[in-house]
Amino acid sequence: MNSGPRWVELLGQSGIVGLGEIPLPKQDPSTALSAANRAWIEEQYARFLESPSSVAPAWQTFFRAWRDPGSLGREDVTSPRPAQRSIFGGRIAGEAQSRSQHAHKAASVIELVSNYRRNGHLVAKLDPLGLRAERQLPQLSLAYHGLEESDLDAVFDTGRLGPPMTLREIIERLRAIYCSSIGAEYQYIRDIGRRRWLERRFETEGYNIKLDRPTALRVLDKLVAAESFENFIHRKYVGAKRFSVEGGESLIPMLDTLLETAADLGVQQAAIGMAHRGRLNVLANILGKAHGDIFEEFEDTFERPEHLGSGDVKYHLGYNGDKVSAQGNRIHLNLAFNPSHLEFVAPVVEGQVRAKQDHFGDSSRKSSLSVIIHGDAAIAGQGIVSETLNLAELEGYDNGGTIHIVINNQIGFTTPSESSRSSEHCTDIVKANLLPVIHVNADDLGAVAFAARLAAEYRQEFGKDIVLDLWCYRKYGHNEGDEPLFTNPVMYSSVHSRRTPLEVFSEDAIARGVLSRDDVAEAVARVRDHLEGELGRARAKSSERSTELGGLWKGLAPGFSPDVRSYDTRVPADVLQPLMKALQEVPEDFAAHSKIRRIFRKRAQMLTGEAPLDWSMAEALAFATLLKEGHPLRLTGQDSGRGTFSHRHAVLHDQKDGSLHIPLNHLGGEQAAIDIFDSPLSEAAALGFEYGYTLVRPNALVLWEAQFGDFANGAQVIIDQFVSSSEAKWNRSSGLVMLLPHGYEGQGPEHSSARLERFLQLSGDDNWRVMNLSEPAQLFHALRGQLHRNFRKPLILMTPKSLLRHPRCVSPLSSFTDSGFRTVIPDEAPPEGVRRVVLCSGKVYYDLLQARESAGENRIALVRVEQIYPFDAEAVTAALAPYDEDVQLVWCQEEPKNMGAWSFIAPCLMETTGRPVYYLGRDRAASPATGSKFLHDQEQAAILRQALEV
Repeated sequence: MNSGPRWVELLGQSGIVGLGEIPLPKQDPSTALSAANRAWIEEQYARFLESPSSVAPAWQTFFRAWRDPGSLGREDVTSPRPAQRSIFGGRIAGEAQSRSQHAHKAASVIELVSNYRRNGHLVAKLDPLGLRAERQLPQLSLAYHGLEESDLDAVFDTGRLGPPMTLREIIERLRAIYCSSIGAEYQYIRDIGRRRWLERRFETEGYNIKLDRPTALRVLDKLVAAESFENFIHRKYVGAKRFSVEGGESLIPMLDTLLETAADLGVQQAAIGMAHRGRLNVLANILGKAHGDIFEEFEDTFERPEHLGSGDVKYHLGYNGDKVSAQGNRIHLNLAFNPSHLEFVAPVVEGQVRAKQDHFGDSSRKSSLSVIIHGDAAIAGQGIVSETLNLAELEGYDNGGTIHIVINNQIGFTTPSESSRSSEHCTDIVKANLLPVIHVNADDLGAVAFAARLAAEYRQEFGKDIVLDLWCYRKYGHNEGDEPLFTNPVMYSSVHSRRTPLEVFSEDAIARGVLSRDDVAEAVARVRDHLEGELGRARAKSSERSTELGGLWKGLAPGFSPDVRSYDTRVPADVLQPLMKALQEVPEDFAAHSKIRRIFRKRAQMLTGEAPLDWSMAEALAFATLLKEGHPLRLTGQDSGRGTFSHRHAVLHDQKDGSLHIPLNHLGGEQAAIDIFDSPLSEAAALGFEYGYTLVRPNALVLWEAQFGDFANGAQVIIDQFVSSSEAKWNRSSGLVMLLPHGYEGQGPEHSSARLERFLQLSGDDNWRVMNLSEPAQLFHALRGQLHRNFRKPLILMTPKSLLRHPRCVSPLSSFTDSGFRTVIPDEAPPEGVRRVVLCSGKVYYDLLQARESAGENRIALVRVEQIYPFDAEAVTAALAPYDEDVQLVWCQEEPKNMGAWSFIAPCLMETTGRPVYYLGRDRAASPATGSKFLHDQEQAAILRQALEV
């Protein structure tokens, strides 16, 4: 139908006054029928036909009226009728058809095009094994759309797909784009600009993908390198576990193409995270790690220096290397070290990339790229994936988009896909974040290269995540010694009977005339000779490897050989006082909360000496002095700006307009940058991100704060596999600070203990510092010490809750200016007459002190062990020296006997003193604390009473 009176009348009656961003005056609605708008309206109509609610209400009204003129003004109009018809009409399909009949079918063709865009991936030829059951989707059939075989040679308008074509040509084109070696999912993206960009790329370049000779030669080199490397190790090291990439060798040319494209688009650094499948191949053929070094690890002849720790298996190791594109653009690559906990490296890599961008001032976030390589079962099955994806576009975590690659082996360990997920695709988890997904058959190297280039270009264009799902298979079982036929006989019968990916590619390329048999033979011979030479070098002698730190770590000592020179964390009063003044100032026009103003007036009293310094001021001064010294600072956590217990107030909110004021950003003169972000409700990914950040910026103070200390339980894998052990396994140092609120105030089992015992169980090899502090000045010096040493160690701080406002938990200014950190604080009371020395840490000290004073008991001394690990035997000996040798030694804690510090510190104390040490505290328990405030008070009173029973 043309733009006649009925169109005008219905359009006006439906209330439509605009068309997208194109104005539509009521007095002349026929202007909407310009050629530029027709495709858009046809798409709206196609959506309406599939689901009326998917278009705006006004358009629903119009389309219903167009189909049924009597529907205007009628309530409860039902879904559209089965009959299909166009709004605008179309070309004559044939002389036998009337213009009216063709108009009806034109809309059906547009709807068919739309359905291929949305659903083509469900029938795409993605499985190289050919085991995926073929599907017939009704919505892609002619009958579903009211079309017939006789319509195939009729010419129809195709909208954005291209020029008018016969229906047969339209279907052939759509199947080539969306149902062959590539399956695309992107129609759910809400941003029409990104959706249209992807659509154009798929429907122009993706229609007839072919490899030219230069690309084919590069792909050949990478495939030969990948396959030959695996075969070589298989022959030379029979039975050795390597987690081969065989069956998924296309990963190597995919990564090569992706990184090549990224380099040419301005990416200068890329961090890659992946588990063990194919890792050795990526190390050798992407990052450029010498094959000889890898063979040497298989030979196991390298004598690891004692100070390098215990090391790790070869397929967990990371590496740094450089790659130069064909256009001469250099990109620095880093493969992150990773344990067998598969997906947990993802947030670590995200943090590394954000740190690189922050360090180099890359506000566009274009020059550094994160690439995460997943397994198909892992991306669907591990919750850390969802946590990490959620970080992507948050202000404190955005790093300009990640390219996710899934090595889709169609199996997880021994579990087939139908038993390892509840979704159609393993990548369906990413749809919660509306990420585009490109599924690609690994046997089609042209499609693989196209997908890789497209992913790199999309990330650089839009700064968003994108997913590549590489459908392949696994040649062997979970490892090379595993028998996959035990559990998956059908799949592995197919695997064992098929040609290798290199054979498939080579034969196809030779048949197409882009490669010759001589090209293939030459590439195979060249790689074989190189591998033999590298093996000979590896067997000739053991290499010596430097332990000197480079890059941003240059000048710092390796973690296992720290220079024990003294360091000074004191700060002169004339430096502290201007900072204290700046920290309590609020702009006159800033509407701070009334309670904030009272807190800041108290800070003003600290400045004048009228009041000692509390915990919040000590922390703020530690931050401020480091910022003024040029050290950047990053603090994250749930409520980190305010502080879980409202003590910090580092970020102030104007009570009228919500604007922010951060006093630490206004210290006067030059200072480093500070970032304070409230994190999402995440522990594992959030902590992993901060750990990754510290690997790149050793000059920054990076802190993660748990809302309650035991919430860190949710990040236990990150703590176990990265924070506590990365130095021993990978010689990777970190200066991460974990702030874990800890203390028994009757708040129940989940709000009392930061699980101090777990951190002490993980303590060894001088891997970190574990502290339970009792004075604000101690916090000041501990935080400053993180950056005033010439090496980096994580710092685990049991931070207080009730002590934040305890009148006795304060420090004089002299403790900041005249003395430094004390690992052990002795009792200042006279030693004469003392019969029992109670050693303790943290909050319980103040309870003991109050009980001792109330009872007037002078036969008990209280010694505080502030740093529990590393245990300072010399300082403990000095603190006990004033007392008689027969004095009783007691360790007192609030936690149950099987928790807290007792199990760790008892042998340390007995070895140091050569005397028995007695326990005082709660009995063993399965839960950290009682849920009853009444019972808590009874238990606490019993501990204090027993402490006084000399």
